Amino acid sequence: MQFAISIDGFVAIYIFMLAGFAGWVIIGHVPAILHTPLMSGSNFVHGIVVVGGIFALLNASTVLEQAIGFFAVLLGAGNAAGGFAVTDRMLAMFQPSGPKPAHARHGRRKTSHPKKA
Repeated sequence: MQFAISIDGFVAIYIFMLAGFAGWVIIGHVPAILHTPLMSGSNFVHGIVVVGGIFALLNASTVLEQAIGFFAVLLGAGNAAGGFAVTDRMLAMFQPSGPKPAHARHGRRKTSHPKKA
């Protein structure tokens, strides 16, 4: 038993446009305070993009397909690295800071300047 699916032409464009619209609607309804944690938590999606780009690159038979696969891997890897950098910065905000200097703990230091005659 063989099962093959072929997506060509307008069907592929329709699926791409539908996915883009659905993503725009979903992300548009996320409150601003949850946007960064949501995006940093979904970095695994970028890994799937990289794997898909590698798969496309390995099955490429023309120079155009190789270029598209290369850019898919390049952009997916850059997006994943950027997502992890954002996650690292976000998590750094919640780490306790080190001890403060003595003058910062007691407020502003008052210095007395000698009076000029």
